[in-house]
Amino acid sequence: MLRSVALSNAAYLIAAVLFILSLRGLSSQVTARRGNLYGIIGMGIAIVATLTVSHLHLQPVLLGAIAVGAALGAVLAIRVGMTQMPELVALLHSFVGIAAVLVGYSLQLEADRLGGGMELKTHIEIYVDVFIGAVTFTGSVLAFLKLRGSVSGRPTLLPGRHFFNLAMAIGAVVFGVMYARDGQLWALAAGSGIACVLGVHLVAAIGGADMPVVVSMLNSYSGWTAAAAGFMLSNDLLIVTGALVGSSGAILSYIMCRAMNRSIWNVIFGGFGAEAPKPAAGGPAKPQGEVQDIDVGGLADKLLEAKSVVIVPGYGMAVARAQHAVRELTEILRGHGKEVRFAIHPVAGRLPGHMNVLLAEASVPYDIVLEMDEINGDLPSTDVVIVIGANDIVNPAAEDDPTSPIAGMPVLQVWKSKLVVVNKRSRATGYAGIDNPLFYKPVTRMLFGDARDAMEKVVTELRTR
Repeated sequence: MLRSVALSNAAYLIAAVLFILSLRGLSSQVTARRGNLYGIIGMGIAIVATLTVSHLHLQPVLLGAIAVGAALGAVLAIRVGMTQMPELVALLHSFVGIAAVLVGYSLQLEADRLGGGMELKTHIEIYVDVFIGAVTFTGSVLAFLKLRGSVSGRPTLLPGRHFFNLAMAIGAVVFGVMYARDGQLWALAAGSGIACVLGVHLVAAIGGADMPVVVSMLNSYSGWTAAAAGFMLSNDLLIVTGALVGSSGAILSYIMCRAMNRSIWNVIFGGFGAEAPKPAAGGPAKPQGEVQDIDVGGLADKLLEAKSVVIVPGYGMAVARAQHAVRELTEILRGHGKEVRFAIHPVAGRLPGHMNVLLAEASVPYDIVLEMDEINGDLPSTDVVIVIGANDIVNPAAEDDPTSPIAGMPVLQVWKSKLVVVNKRSRATGYAGIDNPLFYKPVTRMLFGDARDAMEKVVTELRTR
């Protein structure tokens, strides 16, 4: 028995170290593959160590559940496209939440069946785990529906919503105290119900432009849920792993909020403490001028005349799977001696690092993929900027219109370049649901059409020159 415990603890320690190395590896595109490999090996060690502890009785149902889960995971990994990754991540977070809730209830039901009471500490651990898990579950499901488009991405702001949140928080504490004192199942169920409503309400109050931060925050919630489950099950690896995921998700959310000029508390609570933007004199700025088009041949001419080109990828590139055509375009332009770089906004796409992953998948060199802060200062000296399927992250209203929902959000200042070519299917608004004055600026030309088709035509045109 002692040998078994010692071996499992050693395995858990190795797995924890591998998880830390995995997070470190994922911090860079160059080492991301290695980081994923570390995470896979660490999780494999953790699963084997857990299944081989002496007090665990392996039952066919458990083995069957593991087999079914592994099969479903493999199918999802193969079939899900990059455009669907954000909602898949949100859905996976919901699995963590509901798993924690079910484990907490199973411990309580088992204690009731055996007729033995539990310590105060155990009651507190169960309640905290179930509460965080329920918030994570319902919030993640709603985030999944929003990202999928099944539910509107616009924020749902109820009158007196902050008092509603406060009332639910007080109710949760009251039921938590009652459950910790008496261990009654109804108190746990009441607290769970409040947590479910709270999870829905918090995510419903968050607008589409902030959804990347929401995904990151739900990742953090799932980590804290796992850590709470670790205390509940006396599993050191769950505690360490949950703390790693929870803290890294919180740090990432904070970094993204700073990049968006948002308070992280405002995002979490749907504008808690935020004042409505004050209208500018004369009302909001309205776009002036007409949209000017450009065709594929015209864009090819401008690219051949340019010395420096910056490409700004957005969600439209992901939807069209245009990254491979963009990589071909990059190779051709660099072959002609042009300086080509990519400008990545922290919240481009629907997931933190979404554009970086797409470009890495297409084998775009890492050294020409730059973050917003690294390249914004170079845009005034750039000859041509190509915006592919991006909208809100290049919207000058963030700087010029104090009444805009994205007012104060740092954006890529593409309008300062000599020529901006925006490739979009139409003049429709972006995920934030607001118009983009960039389309009407004198330096802007619109190339309408599917991103992949448009980029492939530009590549074909350049190859004939």
